[in-house]
Amino acid sequence: MTLVSHISGPEVRVQTLPGQQLPGTWRYSSRLALVLSGGGARAAYQLGILAGLAERLPGLEFPILAGVSAGAINIAYLAAHAGPFPAAVAGLRQAWARLTSDQVYRVRPVRLVRSAGRWMLQGAIGGGAPTTVRGLVDTLPLREFLSRTINLLGIDANVAAGRLRAVALSATSYTAQRSVTFVHAGPEATTWERAQRVAVRERLTLDHVMASAAVPIVFPAVRIGDEFYGDGSVGQLAPLAPALHLGASAIVAIGAPQARPPRRPSATGDYPSVAEVMGLLFRAIFFDALEADAERLERVNRTLAALPPQAAAPDGLRPVDLLVLRPSRDLSDLAIGHTRLLPPLMRGIIRAIGGQRDAAAEFLGYLLFHPSYTTPLAELGYEDVAANWPAIEGFFDRQVRGGR
Repeated sequence: MTLVSHISGPEVRVQTLPGQQLPGTWRYSSRLALVLSGGGARAAYQLGILAGLAERLPGLEFPILAGVSAGAINIAYLAAHAGPFPAAVAGLRQAWARLTSDQVYRVRPVRLVRSAGRWMLQGAIGGGAPTTVRGLVDTLPLREFLSRTINLLGIDANVAAGRLRAVALSATSYTAQRSVTFVHAGPEATTWERAQRVAVRERLTLDHVMASAAVPIVFPAVRIGDEFYGDGSVGQLAPLAPALHLGASAIVAIGAPQARPPRRPSATGDYPSVAEVMGLLFRAIFFDALEADAERLERVNRTLAALPPQAAAPDGLRPVDLLVLRPSRDLSDLAIGHTRLLPPLMRGIIRAIGGQRDAAAEFLGYLLFHPSYTTPLAELGYEDVAANWPAIEGFFDRQVRGGR
């Protein structure tokens, strides 16, 4: 077991017991990446997956980390933690166990009333500057929680110690209308620019984490430099791209649930509630493009495998091993009947917009930060590792390359 001292300023001291793994060495590939997607409170599912992997794979480390939305919060914690991967996962689970909705957001009735008043006045008289929406809730509690929980100075220390190659968090620039990936890495890491997406090298701060997780309309946008940013899941066309650009040769990606079959229409034929419509919109935002990106990667792998042995790969392409892990159940179903766990004001808003219906559980699941909901999600992730272990084990067996 690795013994780690506390963080003091920018310096993190790492000690190892005799014969134990040293920083900068890996039992598995040093080009192994972890990619985490978003989904609000549903990102607690990722904790169970990570715990199952850490328990079954001694010496596991992910030198390349990439995240978006709520997954960016988990990635930031893992990247900044000074201890080995199992200790980082254990600490992350403890943090989520303390997390409740009132530590993520708070509703300010005065702000809502003022916003509604401005909208109505704007519509009635017209003209003037457009009305801005600075989020329906205040996310200062989340910022304060993260500032107590994550010391981002640990990223510099882990990069300097050779324990981490790079960490990347993606957000959406409302100003430039494109996806921006913020890369915190050593000097060897490169940046990139593609259609509607770009990477910039920056030391990650809480602003970057908050920006990536800023759910559109509900959470306020975050200003970084001269641009305003929101949730990185919006318009993210290539979720695997940051890890690939940072040199990954193998990727573990934890994504959203597969598309579920349509629900049966209600017997009463009720008109869809606002919460049901918002749930559909959220699903469109957070149902990331991972499936399509994975298919593209597999096509590239097949093309490269079909080349003659001496042929050079076109455009610098390389084969990349990919393991995609998804929930075996629809996580929204686990939110049904749990409206009571929300803060009183949010509970009233949810009920007012029809969130008490079972069909609105999609919307509720994003906002339901409470151990009574998030703990079962983590348990499901842990169970899914066990259920899919042969495939998972085969993937990691292929990565045992002595830290190459």
